[in-house]
Amino acid sequence: MDLPTLKVERLYRQISNVLINCINTGQFAPGAMIPSERDLAKQLGVSRSSIREALIALEITGWVEIRTGTGVYVNDPLPQATPAAPVMTSEEEFSLQSLVRARQIYESMTAELAALNGTDDQRAKLKEIADELNGLNANNDAFLEADRRFHLMISEMTGNEVLHDMMGYLWDKRRSRRFMRLESHYTEVDFAREMNADHQGILDAILAKDGAGAKARMSRHLQHVYDQLFAE
Repeated sequence: MDLPTLKVERLYRQISNVLINCINTGQFAPGAMIPSERDLAKQLGVSRSSIREALIALEITGWVEIRTGTGVYVNDPLPQATPAAPVMTSEEEFSLQSLVRARQIYESMTAELAALNGTDDQRAKLKEIADELNGLNANNDAFLEADRRFHLMISEMTGNEVLHDMMGYLWDKRRSRRFMRLESHYTEVDFAREMNADHQGILDAILAKDGAGAKARMSRHLQHVYDQLFAE
């Protein structure tokens, strides 16, 4: 007997497909505003952050339009797809919440190691990057590039090339379409300034060779990122 292979589908994809079905069956008409994140979360028995991930996926695939401060509207016309069509490509199936949590765990460790193992030249380079970041107060391409170099420099300071490569992998995930769209909709205008305040604290702990302090500062920094993107 040939049986189908069962797949464990990410929660945000399950939610997306439920909402697509609601659109295709006319419960949410083209051009209409769909229920709020809070109402959807209550009806589906999931967190608002999972609803938010699903809505970002639906916006990217053309099912809805997110109007910041107004609501989420069904697109008109609808994309040409069926209810069973995949919401995202396989390489983008990871949960954005899981990505930030993974970075929080991983980078807390690399910050601690950087404080203990970094060379004087590397500390000087990290300070140089942090100074550049402090001059950038908008969450634009220039800020993101400097931010990337800051975090990669910390991973390089661990003295372990595999940890450095892994940071590059995580950063590439952070540049996914879904993450960038989520960030554009749900971060505040002073997001870059808040991130720079965190960066300064991380830098200070690393320059002081305070491993525990660097670990705590990095964990707090990525908690701030999580709270900005997924505040309930």
